[in-house]
Amino acid sequence: MPDTRTRRGRAGSLATHAVLSLGALVMVFPFLWQLLTALKTLAETSRVPPTFLPDDWNPASFEKVFTALPFREMLTNSLLNTVGRTLGQLVFCSLAAYAFARMRFRGRNVLFALFLSVLMVPSSLLVLPQYDIIQALGLLNSAPALFLPGMFSAFGTFMLRQFFLTLPKELEEAARIDGAGSFRIFWSIMLPLIRPALAALAVITAMWSWNDLLWPLVVNTDPATMPISAGLTSLKGQFETNYPIMMAGSLIASLPMLLVYVFLQRHFVQSVALSGSKS
Repeated sequence: MPDTRTRRGRAGSLATHAVLSLGALVMVFPFLWQLLTALKTLAETSRVPPTFLPDDWNPASFEKVFTALPFREMLTNSLLNTVGRTLGQLVFCSLAAYAFARMRFRGRNVLFALFLSVLMVPSSLLVLPQYDIIQALGLLNSAPALFLPGMFSAFGTFMLRQFFLTLPKELEEAARIDGAGSFRIFWSIMLPLIRPALAALAVITAMWSWNDLLWPLVVNTDPATMPISAGLTSLKGQFETNYPIMMAGSLIASLPMLLVYVFLQRHFVQSVALSGSKS
């Protein structure tokens, strides 16, 4: 009987590892194809049927992408855009979320409901009024134009508010007895307790900001002020596209977000677990 259970346990473990290995392969395959395409020649990328491995390993595309585009400037713009939006959302959304979750004021629930109604508005409808504001401020073709409209979001506020609601009220009451004010309670007590949620919001905002395409194309027309997401689209020609250079650029551009997720993965998973276990 124990041998039968042991065999079943081993069979189940092998099946689990097989499914996980298959899922990992499916997730890694696009990046592997991207790398192998970057190492091919232009003629090889247009073969029918396509080939998996290049005949001649050609790493020159990783050098040419820096001459085909102002790649360093675009990476810097993407970094400024991502850092600006992420820090802005962590600061402003956490302040608003704490006010909606822990402070008592007249019309709080109605105001929060109106606040959430913004999530039902397609983001494309906000492009024109945001463009008018950026134009009135004289910030077109500048780095601040990329991240200013995205420094606050209703989604981030709602997400952090749900985490603030799970914290016990006794913490605030004890802090007020000790003479702490509202901001001191928020900064020293409440904010450290929702670090997993902050990490999750940081990952989501960073990836969304790094991959944003529509807004940078609207407010910036100068290649030197564009992020890498918009710059890579210029490599697509009308009659021919240099796929090795495009794949090399997109592979380099995806590495920072992969590193961000790797470093914040533990907090991200922890926030998902907490959101599912608390009400």
